[in-house]
Amino acid sequence: MAFRKLLTGWAVASTACVLSVAHAASLSDPATAASAQASASSSLSVAHANAQGDASRTAGTPLVSGPLGSANVPRIALDDAYLPVVHADMNEQIIHIPVAGDPSVTLETTVYRPDGPGPFPMVVFNHGKIPGDPRMQPRSDPMSFAREFVSRGYVVVAPNRQGFAGSGGTYQQDGCDVASNGLGQAADVATTVDYMAKQPYVDANHIVVAGTSHGGLATMAYGTEAAHGVRALINFSGGLRQDACTGWQNNLTEAFGDYGAKARVASLWLYGDNDSVWTSDLVTRMFAAFHTAQVGEAQSGAGAKLVDFGSYKNDAHRLVGDRDGVQVWWPKVEAFLAGQGMPTAQEYRVATQAAPHASGYASIESVSAVPFLDQAGRDGYRNFLKQYPSRAFAVSDSGAWSWAEGGDNPMAVAVANCQKHSSDPCRLYAVNGNVVWSNDTATAQNDNADDGHAVAADDADNSHALASR
Repeated sequence: MAFRKLLTGWAVASTACVLSVAHAASLSDPATAASAQASASSSLSVAHANAQGDASRTAGTPLVSGPLGSANVPRIALDDAYLPVVHADMNEQIIHIPVAGDPSVTLETTVYRPDGPGPFPMVVFNHGKIPGDPRMQPRSDPMSFAREFVSRGYVVVAPNRQGFAGSGGTYQQDGCDVASNGLGQAADVATTVDYMAKQPYVDANHIVVAGTSHGGLATMAYGTEAAHGVRALINFSGGLRQDACTGWQNNLTEAFGDYGAKARVASLWLYGDNDSVWTSDLVTRMFAAFHTAQVGEAQSGAGAKLVDFGSYKNDAHRLVGDRDGVQVWWPKVEAFLAGQGMPTAQEYRVATQAAPHASGYASIESVSAVPFLDQAGRDGYRNFLKQYPSRAFAVSDSGAWSWAEGGDNPMAVAVANCQKHSSDPCRLYAVNGNVVWSNDTATAQNDNADDGHAVAADDADNSHALASR
């Protein structure tokens, strides 16, 4: 099965944006000073790639000649506070992309973008597949991933493929044929790229396609017939696990081999050692099958690189959905994209919700200090204390509670889930390693660590990322 080929001949659009900062001692000669004021030089130049992907100016190259052009000017480090700010929602828009051949079927798609008319480079992010009915899967909303790319001037597009979330159509399993499954999913990726590349705010000549888990498989399948403006593929822990199929590991490995033989675009593969879905041996086999087939077919410009980023928290498979994971994957992605002629410099600052300051109400280890909780709630708080540092615990006056760990915003998740069980407002009690609760009366009277209850790091409930009552 092959998905339909995309139309070629898109108009190439690109913009050039140069940020210049200069610093020099005062000039005593008025004529020289006037010349210096009229001719800006730069100790730091940041430029978009042009339509061919070549940098229009290298860092440290003067923009024009003048008295500062050859001066020994110290480089000024720019803090992101000086960058233009994009609202926290990143101009989020939910659109419905019609499927070619049947416009009555649409793909529910979330679009994030910087401020302004563009055109901007684009990255398409392909979601994974959770167990159960795909229609019950939440709308793809990769906030941590999107924030990193929007801050670098990209439009981020997150489609839900057919049969998932609010999209029309049905999910096609294709039995145990993994290669066909991936190509079928890639058809929706192609539909998305084709549609979005025609939007006036998208630079159709600078496109990246990325995906996680099942979306990583779809991404690599799409690479067999990628549109001409697609310069890079990013595969986060990609594949499709089919435990009901005998020899599913071999089926998956062979599928990647098929894709490698037809690959047209350079790809970066990121997998971790403690992935709950793929063993390290299987990852090695999948990549070897792809790379060997690719080399055998001598696909021009379509290199592939595998990055083993080691262990991540309790499951490497959650990397790209976690805000904490950005510091792991972005440096590798940044170097890869730069090599493909894609921009990587930060151009915007995306507003984010800051964690509340420590209130001094109690020690975070003090279970008895948490107000309004019954015994089940205190057990829940003990479990909260075992989680990774990106965590939040919320409670209401009526005793409802919830904690969340990881993801993009555990504070919002904890409060929202607590609120589902309470008619009273839920408030944050603890965030990360601090108690942030406060009232206008006094600090907690009992500040003992845990009322004698030990906190076991290997408790069975420690694997949960969300709990509430």
